[in-house]
Amino acid sequence: MTGWTSEELSKIEAADELQLASARRGGTLRSPVTIWVVRHGDDLYVRSVNGRTSSWFRGSQARHEGRIRAGGVEKEVLLVETADISDEIDAAYRTKYHRYAASIVDSTLTPEARAATLKVVPRPRGNGTGMEQHRTIA
Repeated sequence: MTGWTSEELSKIEAADELQLASARRGGTLRSPVTIWVVRHGDDLYVRSVNGRTSSWFRGSQARHEGRIRAGGVEKEVLLVETADISDEIDAAYRTKYHRYAASIVDSTLTPEARAATLKVVPRPRGNGTGMEQHRTIA
């Protein structure tokens, strides 16, 4: 079980994008960014179209946690690097975003973006990281 309910996955998948605020040291949240999200099976993935050198990606990797908001779902999450199923994630981006413009899809399929793929995993409650006190995205 990934920790997502089927209702949460459906709501997030129906949203074109999500707001993701990564955590700073001390548990405060950075300003949220809007990012394209895809679902593969029971998992959610995001990519930094500017690659691993983007300030957003570096910030996300500093603490590997944050908070998302999409489709009426707000949840504290872990951000886990992954590269093992890039082809499947590529297909999910093509399927979901093809109706907008080729440039959106193309930007998520570059080698830089593929290298900056994060799996978004619901964070177990009460793990003592200090984020429990923060309930809204700043």
